[in-house]
Amino acid sequence: MKAKVHVTLKQGVLDPQGKAVENALSALGFGGVSGVRQGKVIEFELNQTDPEKAQSQVEEMCRKLLANTVIEDYAIDIGE
Repeated sequence: MKAKVHVTLKQGVLDPQGKAVENALSALGFGGVSGVRQGKVIEFELNQTDPEKAQSQVEEMCRKLLANTVIEDYAIDIGE
């Protein structure tokens, strides 16, 4: 089973990388872009056939390692 985790900074947390991308886009002539937020995507395979168990395992992985839940949010996609 495939898992994909999207990790982003929580709203209200300063995102200097997002701001740098926003400024670079503006400098390249892409005006009208604002509110850029930088994040990461983590993809992996699970030896699990039950989607609910897979979701539970990935939730635990996020809480323990993949995301800093104090300053980051995460979203999980479980597929086949």
